[in-house]
Amino acid sequence: MTRKLFWDDPYRTRLDTRIAAVDGDEVVLESTIFYALSGGQESDAGTIGRFDVLEARKDGHEIRYRLTPSHGLAPGDAVAVAIDWERRYRLMRLHFAAEIVLELVMHRLPGIRKVGAHIAADKARIDFAWDEPLTPLLPELAERAMGIVAADTVILSGFSDEAAERRFWEIPGLARVPCGGTHLRRTGEIGALTLKRRNTGKGKERIEIALVDA
Repeated sequence: MTRKLFWDDPYRTRLDTRIAAVDGDEVVLESTIFYALSGGQESDAGTIGRFDVLEARKDGHEIRYRLTPSHGLAPGDAVAVAIDWERRYRLMRLHFAAEIVLELVMHRLPGIRKVGAHIAADKARIDFAWDEPLTPLLPELAERAMGIVAADTVILSGFSDEAAERRFWEIPGLARVPCGGTHLRRTGEIGALTLKRRNTGKGKERIEIALVDA
């Protein structure tokens, strides 16, 4: 099974490793820093060897990377892996901004239910099952979120079950949450953010989160 070094050090941008397996245009690496779509967080962008990664997907506990069919790589080949750091860092910041907003909403509105989420490099969104507009709550949520950002609190992360690859993040005094994404070291790295409400259908509410430096 591929060693997932993006959990050990999500700030790492380059890695020398080897091809573990090849299946047509897909390859598996012995170790990787290249995150694949999971939990709503989009995949990284980058290269394996000299080839762009066209798709990164989870397959059980494994990660498969689709390259151009003419890649010519074979098991045992040494390759350099590089990720687009600017994109990764924006995903990390937006991911954790969304995590904070979600926790604030769940504490503020007992009974509300999260029904979806997506973290892209330009914005994040969280979808809720709720019958009333969330617009009146946005100023309060934004103020409380920015208070957490301004406190620049340490973000802890680790395994709750390493064999099953179950991970968590924790802000002491706020929450401990199951999550296998790539996490920041401190809340202050998020920076200023904005919240916007959208109605996506009857009984559904969406909060969109964007970084001010977008």
